[in-house]
Amino acid sequence: MAATVSSVSKTTSSSGMLIWKLFFGLFGVLAVAVIWFSTARPILVLPRITLAPGFYLTDQTGETFTSEALRGQIALYNFTYTSCESPCEQTSQVMAEVQSRLPEVAASVPLKLVTFSIDPARDTPEQLQAFATEMGADPAVWHFAVGGAQQLKSVIGGGFGVYYDDFEDGRIKLDPAFFLVDGSGLIRAEYRTAAPDVDIIMRDFGLLAAEVDHSEGIYRFAYEAAHLFSCYPR
Repeated sequence: MAATVSSVSKTTSSSGMLIWKLFFGLFGVLAVAVIWFSTARPILVLPRITLAPGFYLTDQTGETFTSEALRGQIALYNFTYTSCESPCEQTSQVMAEVQSRLPEVAASVPLKLVTFSIDPARDTPEQLQAFATEMGADPAVWHFAVGGAQQLKSVIGGGFGVYYDDFEDGRIKLDPAFFLVDGSGLIRAEYRTAAPDVDIIMRDFGLLAAEVDHSEGIYRFAYEAAHLFSCYPR
């Protein structure tokens, strides 16, 4: 009887040791996988910075243009005014270059370009339309928007955090900036310069497009892990 009890005790002890070995083995594999993922960074993502402001404005055709119209699409924003001349830094050439390079990125989700005018007194829809034509803007891709002065201050200054102010001689002081916003309305990249590297903008668009294309199934968990471990491009 004592031998039987001893045998059962040894079996239980062996089973317990096996369970602990399996536990520590799985923990070790998981730890190695986490370290590899965070250092090798097999998937790169753009950070989810903050929610972009909503807006209800008018575009160059005189039609209502809202942030909801861009839902499910990626959008690149810039801010300017049509009479911007030296020493004012006109940033719309950057948007024109991005537009010309859109075919470089194969994506199931389109990239829209949005230019906000900060000069509602002079930039009427007609003026914006003339400027759009001058810039070679494709109306299916590139929107120019304007609204009331307080509206714009709320969206641009309050929402995007872009500073601008009027001078008595009619010039406008503007801190140049571009923002890349995803289809959920989240700011994913910001470029606070008048001349951002267009190669980087195109790279970031490609990263967002890839994330959208892999937003379902098992790949979704890999992308969430990339966010968890801050696998951001350098």
